[in-house]
Amino acid sequence: MMETILIYAVIPFIKIAVVVLVVLLAVAYLSWLERKLIGRIQVRLGPMRVGWHGLLQPIADGLKFVIKEDIIPAGADRLVFALAPIVSLIPALVVFSVIPFGPPNMLEGGLRWLLLFFLEPPSVNRVVESALVSGGFVTNVNIAVLFVMAVSSVGILGIILGGWASNSKYPLLGALRSTAQMISYEVALGFTILSVILVAQTMSLVDIVVKQQETGVWYVFLQPVAFVLFFVCGMAETNRLPFDLPEAESELVGGYHTEYSGFRFAIYFLAEYAAMITISSIAVTLFWGGWLRPFPNVQWLGVLDLVPPVIWFMAKVFVFLYIFIWVRGTLPRFRFDQLMRYGWKVFLPLAIANLIVTAGVMLKFS
Repeated sequence: MMETILIYAVIPFIKIAVVVLVVLLAVAYLSWLERKLIGRIQVRLGPMRVGWHGLLQPIADGLKFVIKEDIIPAGADRLVFALAPIVSLIPALVVFSVIPFGPPNMLEGGLRWLLLFFLEPPSVNRVVESALVSGGFVTNVNIAVLFVMAVSSVGILGIILGGWASNSKYPLLGALRSTAQMISYEVALGFTILSVILVAQTMSLVDIVVKQQETGVWYVFLQPVAFVLFFVCGMAETNRLPFDLPEAESELVGGYHTEYSGFRFAIYFLAEYAAMITISSIAVTLFWGGWLRPFPNVQWLGVLDLVPPVIWFMAKVFVFLYIFIWVRGTLPRFRFDQLMRYGWKVFLPLAIANLIVTAGVMLKFS
């Protein structure tokens, strides 16, 4: 009985709690990092007052959002207005249930040591063996790519609902822009992922990383066009500059979250940064070898194995997050007609052409 509870309840719950807490903490300090980096780009210091070099600024901001007055417009749909930010945040967190941040045996040593306090050695072996099936991840789903695409697509509904429920012209315009942007870029995004699936012959994110280890080459070198398209479309999906038309402060005040304040605005804020981490994590998993070190099959670089796999994964994700921030600090915003033209006339044809070429090559050499 104790073994069953540990395998199917306690260990998964611990993994979920750790992942959620780490992501939320990363989101908080990602905002600090963005403010510091953009400050440096603009030749200023960024946050400096709360803590050493402003390290406690995210905590101060969080407390400020909690204690600020929560205003609901008089003509708003109160229920939808309240639920919309949650609809944006939850999908970004749920996606992490299938993203692998380490190999299956990553937790073996620590898990075995911990279980010795509760179980006898034979039971420890059985629990560890069952738990290692999903060691460096919450779960391994054989249709994980399909799950990620389905769940991440729901997050955009929170923006649409929030803009509509506010009963205000600027949020509604932001929601309409977000709807058009999602339709334009998510199609191309799907075709780029299909190219990777064709190469890997699997929809499991864990197996995609394992395939990259077996072939000894990261898929970014086999699918460079797909990677560039994926990352650009990912920036558009997260409404980041130069694709932040749903917010566009110079045109729409704040877009879909104009009428939000206090804790609900903070949830939208968390959702945007969580979506950035999600896109970066998926890009690392699909194209950059996931938890694998550089050149995983080169023996004389074996010293790199001393770095834990989860650290390699986090370092790669950090590089992409840095690029997100760097792009925001350097590129201007597109006009909306440019945004739509690039989505339908450039990215979508390129993604389809890349998929056709990939299918032809796989058919020829498989």
